[in-house]
Amino acid sequence: MDMTPTTVGAYLRDLPPDRRVAMARVCSMIRRSARGVRESMRYGLAFYELDGPLFALESGRRHMSLYVAEQEVVVRHKDALPGINAQRSFIKFSDLTRLPLDVVEKIVRDSVAARRSRVTAGTVPTQADALRLWAINEEKAAPPPGYQVISTKPPPEAEGEAEAAGKPPTEVVPAKKAAARPAAKAPAKAAPARKKVAAAKAPAKKAAKKTVKKAPAKAKKKR
Repeated sequence: MDMTPTTVGAYLRDLPPDRRVAMARVCSMIRRSARGVRESMRYGLAFYELDGPLFALESGRRHMSLYVAEQEVVVRHKDALPGINAQRSFIKFSDLTRLPLDVVEKIVRDSVAARRSRVTAGTVPTQADALRLWAINEEKAAPPPGYQVISTKPPPEAEGEAEAAGKPPTEVVPAKKAAARPAAKAPAKAAPARKKVAAAKAPAKKAAKKTVKKAPAKAKKKR
């Protein structure tokens, strides 16, 4: 089973608390400032698209990076923030407790305006163009393929029901083997019941024999 997060929310839940809070703040700001963006998880990054890729957010072990597809906007603000890489068009945040969201929001809004102009001009970059600009290798960034565990045990339905009841799964026997098995013996407790019935009948038989013997003796005395 592929355990790679498929949504930004699931990705955030797996992060340590400090990184989760910092990244959630930036994600929320992008959704608020860039109305109409589509959010998704790709290559281990939170992707934001508006008529093509526009932003990507990456959470590192000790930093966070915001990639911007509109490179001219990043170049325009390169002196406003430390950690801006104009060549690769991204902003690196080393201190997650002090995020300059006011400046970053300005970059986000300017990027949206630049994107709308490029849509009109028909020069929107593709995803391959954005990854090339950000120097992200598409094959290396892609998550590992999922895998499935193939079991040789009985059908999963039988196992699932047994596990839910807290019992080991029962053995599945083919029809031919089931027919060849001997019939189950009657429980041993039935024997005492039969003895009680036989014991109850025994006194009745003895009483019947006694009455038959006494009848001829009385007839002889009358004669």
